[in-house]
Amino acid sequence: MPNATIVPAEATHFGNLAADWWNPNGSSAMLHRLNPVRLGYLRSQIDRHFGRNQTMRHPLTGKRALDMGCGAGLLCEPLARMGAVVTGVDAAPENIAAARTHAASVGLSIDYRAGDTGAVAGEQFDLVTSLEVIEHVSDPVAFVAGLARALADGGLMVLSTPNRTRRSRLTLITLGEGLGQIPRGTHDWDRFISPEELTALLGGAGLKVIDTTGFAYDPLRGARLTASLSLDYFVTAVAA
Repeated sequence: MPNATIVPAEATHFGNLAADWWNPNGSSAMLHRLNPVRLGYLRSQIDRHFGRNQTMRHPLTGKRALDMGCGAGLLCEPLARMGAVVTGVDAAPENIAAARTHAASVGLSIDYRAGDTGAVAGEQFDLVTSLEVIEHVSDPVAFVAGLARALADGGLMVLSTPNRTRRSRLTLITLGEGLGQIPRGTHDWDRFISPEELTALLGGAGLKVIDTTGFAYDPLRGARLTASLSLDYFVTAVAA
């Protein structure tokens, strides 16, 4: 079924943020603070997997990239600048409209589509990313299976999501949303997924995890990669 993993209330919540998505001081300010570290991790995995050098300006030249749950394009645009032919998919049509407008304003050609993994049925990509998305879908098993089907032979997948721990509840919901750093209603702690659960989901879809790295944020040190997986984490996977 098309759009089978979309939670309508989640799509509405994020769609309501669309107009402010590219404002670094607006409701999506936290995403802007996190993005450099997210991009740094992603670039390191790209370089390792595809045999690139960190000095290369366009390490994804000749590659197709998919960002599932792309919002208004904060990750799609850097992927395009790395040389990829990029497709971005998001559950909220408002985000897709904002993404198209922003890409056009900076001269980037990105294929944006509203929907879920069904929007790319039958297509395959060398790089599949989905950052802070799986905790918002209705059926994580079906969602991961859809991502796996979209991954080309020899491709690379990178996901990130909050861990379901007391620390994540305190940091992201009690403090983050409570103090207004994150829009209220962004997170549902019961939907958070542990690294063990995500690894099992990926394994069930025919993928194997080749790297798991923690992702942390605090007001004093900012965003950073860490050995601790207790707040948030990245998982990189390839075909088993």
